[in-house]
Amino acid sequence: MNITHTLRRTLLGLAAAALLPLAAWAQAYPSKPITLLVPFPPGGPTDLVARVLAKKMSEQMGQSIVIDNKPGANGNIAAVAAAKAPADGYTVLYNTSSITLSPALYKSLTYDVQRDLAPVALTAVVPLALVVNPAVPANNVREFIAYAKANPGKLSYGSAGNGNVTHLAAFQLVRHHDIDATHVPYRGSAPADVDLVAGQIQFMTDTINSVMPFVKDKRLKLLAVTTSQRMSLFPEVPTLSETVMPGFEAGAWQGIMVPANTPKTVVQRLNAEINKALQSAEVKEKLALQGAEPLGSTPEEYGAYVKKELARWAAVVKATGVTLE
Repeated sequence: MNITHTLRRTLLGLAAAALLPLAAWAQAYPSKPITLLVPFPPGGPTDLVARVLAKKMSEQMGQSIVIDNKPGANGNIAAVAAAKAPADGYTVLYNTSSITLSPALYKSLTYDVQRDLAPVALTAVVPLALVVNPAVPANNVREFIAYAKANPGKLSYGSAGNGNVTHLAAFQLVRHHDIDATHVPYRGSAPADVDLVAGQIQFMTDTINSVMPFVKDKRLKLLAVTTSQRMSLFPEVPTLSETVMPGFEAGAWQGIMVPANTPKTVVQRLNAEINKALQSAEVKEKLALQGAEPLGSTPEEYGAYVKKELARWAAVVKATGVTLE
């Protein structure tokens, strides 16, 4: 046996040996609890969907998935934490559409969504709804617009945070109809809904799953939805598009990302588990009760969608003139 042949065999053996721990590690994943970072408070619309999905995935994977709520800065606090986390699959970000709004809204960000995070899968989309406090003397969206215009400076609207999709949707409505109203940002939908019910603010475009309990017990009035078609849950409620804003459509989509450079085998495992969970009858039923529509995707499809949404919201933000520090 010549030296070249011996060396080649040795090198091949070393390479195979080096790959064994990696293969074994990937096969064993997850071997400990996974932390799912949720960028909004407990009880909010994002948190509700994240917990449904996390529970099912935990059952499928035989490992705990721990929810870590990190609200604030329109989801950026959680995104930064995810971007800086070890790329080992044990820190996962449950992101929303806000992650594609922030680059256009904030003058400086300490992370880059395309550079520092890797897409895993789209999970769900939640329609937005225009809701008002019952004290507002309007029973449909046209009456509301007329009332708001007749009372300049007297109304305020909440959102889940500056630059959040719940903010920009209402901002576009206000701007489109030249309404003089004050924006009041909150750290998530849940505290905003509490103040809306209490009459501290008068209206909001919030996710349907967040406001649905208040609509059902008549503590809020649902005037319109932001989908292109009427929702099956509320067939009698018109869309903004068919009433006062032709062509308008907005929704709060959600997905899962991991730190950049997370092993592809881990990304593929998470993607498979997410899609499997979204196809389960149990998850579909629970999401439907919240007005959320399950999506699912490949990592590549989600990456392309994020790129498209970045361009879309950059144009919207530029048109609205909203900027944040």
